[in-house]
Amino acid sequence: MISKIKKPLAAILCCTILAGGVSATIFAMASGKEQQKTKENPVLPAAENEADLVKDETVYVLAGADGSVKKIIVSDWIKNAADSNAFSDKSELTNVENVKGDESYTMNSNHMRVWDAQGNDIYYQGNIEKELPVNLSVSYKLDGKNISSEELAGKSGKVTIRFDYKNNQYDMVDIDGKQEKMYVPFAMITGMILDNDTFTNVDVSNGKLINDGSRTVIIGIAFPGLQSNLNIDKDKLEISDYVEITANVKNFEMANTATIATNEIFTRLNTDELDSVDKLNDSLDELTGAMNQLINGSSQLYDGLCTLLDKSEELVNGINQLADGAAKLKNGAEELNHGAADLADGAQTLAGGLGQLTDNNSTLNAGAKQVFDSLLNMANTQLATAGLNVPVLTIENYAEILNGVITSLDTTNVAKEAQAVALQKVTAAVNEQKDAITAAVTAAVNEQVIAKISESVRENIETQVLASKNMTKEQYVSAVKAGMITAEQQEQIGAAIDMQMQSAAVKAMIDAQANTHMQSQDIQNTIAAKTAEQVKLLIEQNMNSAEVQGQITAALEQAKSGAASISALKEQLDSYNSFYTGLNQYTAGVASAKDGADALNAGASQLKSGTSELYAGMNELCNGIFTLKNGAPALVNGVTALHDGAMKLSDGLKEFNEQGVQKLVDAVDGDLNGLFTRVKATADVSKNYKSFSGISDDMDGQVKFIYRTDSIKIK
Repeated sequence: MISKIKKPLAAILCCTILAGGVSATIFAMASGKEQQKTKENPVLPAAENEADLVKDETVYVLAGADGSVKKIIVSDWIKNAADSNAFSDKSELTNVENVKGDESYTMNSNHMRVWDAQGNDIYYQGNIEKELPVNLSVSYKLDGKNISSEELAGKSGKVTIRFDYKNNQYDMVDIDGKQEKMYVPFAMITGMILDNDTFTNVDVSNGKLINDGSRTVIIGIAFPGLQSNLNIDKDKLEISDYVEITANVKNFEMANTATIATNEIFTRLNTDELDSVDKLNDSLDELTGAMNQLINGSSQLYDGLCTLLDKSEELVNGINQLADGAAKLKNGAEELNHGAADLADGAQTLAGGLGQLTDNNSTLNAGAKQVFDSLLNMANTQLATAGLNVPVLTIENYAEILNGVITSLDTTNVAKEAQAVALQKVTAAVNEQKDAITAAVTAAVNEQVIAKISESVRENIETQVLASKNMTKEQYVSAVKAGMITAEQQEQIGAAIDMQMQSAAVKAMIDAQANTHMQSQDIQNTIAAKTAEQVKLLIEQNMNSAEVQGQITAALEQAKSGAASISALKEQLDSYNSFYTGLNQYTAGVASAKDGADALNAGASQLKSGTSELYAGMNELCNGIFTLKNGAPALVNGVTALHDGAMKLSDGLKEFNEQGVQKLVDAVDGDLNGLFTRVKATADVSKNYKSFSGISDDMDGQVKFIYRTDSIKIK
């Protein structure tokens, strides 16, 4: 019957493995050949998600070299096939961050994230603290003895590395009227790369390996929980839930390993096609061959009984030795019983002593806290005296606050602040004189305007005076150069011009024109610009003055001194904080040790009871072995009788095969419905598991897990 069950089940598992996207890729890498896709696959159709929203989730598990979880990072891709502007997402993640866009979310009253998707897919990442559906543990042996990964680094010998996978994820399912656990069928695919300079004679169970001359690539696969789901006896077919690698190693070092956990291969299983059992049980005719093997086995049984009969004398000798050993074991059990009594007494004494220490824990902790509070009060007083306005220091916040004060007293920061304060004060002082500056600038501009207007008026008067003498300006200049105008005549003309310029009418006209010009927008803009220039110049002159620069220098020196004082204060508090924290840890350790001692005391008492029972049991065992010893002659007689009956069994099996089994094989129609009921249930449970971090009811989803273990290096 092994062949009958093994062949169709192997067909299903092979199909599912080859159809799985992740595992198929890995096995293709391992074999060096690309997997060929068939045009039709009725058992495992291509995965299709027709939902408007699909969550594709990848869970990254960062683990130690022994498989212990250190951190879990979840990456989600919500495929927005309907181009929705907004949708709700259920998730247990914390520290959620959009990693591929600027879409944001809000939390609704149902604690769901409402994404402002704007018609886009959403890619985000977050953290979670939750039990994984499959636990990975990695153990190591060196020359047959257990060893930790830290101890293994740099060692040489025969190494065994074992990856065990424990499936924690199951649903209760009705199987033929009975509720049974059906585990989510994860395929665990573990890969690693080994350096051939370090590893030789590499072998792997449940996997494949490739050696390119310098490295060995290992791929192993296991299905934790599938044996239970299918309810198959391991003697008939064992579905592995571990991967084991053995090798000879020199100076052990190993890079990171990666394990992929996916239920996709069973999720994609088309269970509707599993009703056609006839396609998979044509092999029932092989039962005839199995029957022939059974007949051959009965002959071998007869031969073996012949050997057993020949070895009966050795068996009797072995029973005698067993009796001697039982007597020694009985004596050892008695000594163990006495030792357990001593251990119980010692455990009771230890528990009492630790109890006394624990009673003082509260007093020690309270005293240490009182000292700490006193130091903080002194520090608060010093800060207030120095004029620093900061929150009251506590055990919890002192480090953060003092670090902030030290940062604020950094010379660069203080220099900038002092410069800014000085500039503010100088600017305010100069602005107080702005009216006087504006008046001076206005007066200067007015003088320039009057001078320009006077020059223009003088030119007009000169033209009039020369015109009265029948000359133009050009003619007058030419005549002067030619010597035709005497110096006396020139003085007369100049005096005439000066006399008109000094007249009240001309002066009044000049003043009127000057006032008009001063009121123009251009002149007002000029006055404003000149005033701003003077203000800026005065600010720069005052900022560069010895007085202001001295004030800035004094502020810097004061900041340096203050920063040094605050740093020294923080060092004192840090030092006591170390003592305070250590004391709390010590008292907690004492309390924990007290609990452990109590447990040890209770365990020692139980051990004492157990050793008493063991000793009593050993008496019974010893008596039973001596009974066996006394019955050894009867055993030899029984083996002789069994030997005589073995030949009759062989003859009877031949007759049964010819008259019974052949007819049974012809009549049985290969009923595998029970097996396929479990395969269907397994596929249904797999399809129901869509997300690790959570998923909304209106979403479809799929999830895979990637475990990465730490490398092992020689330190």
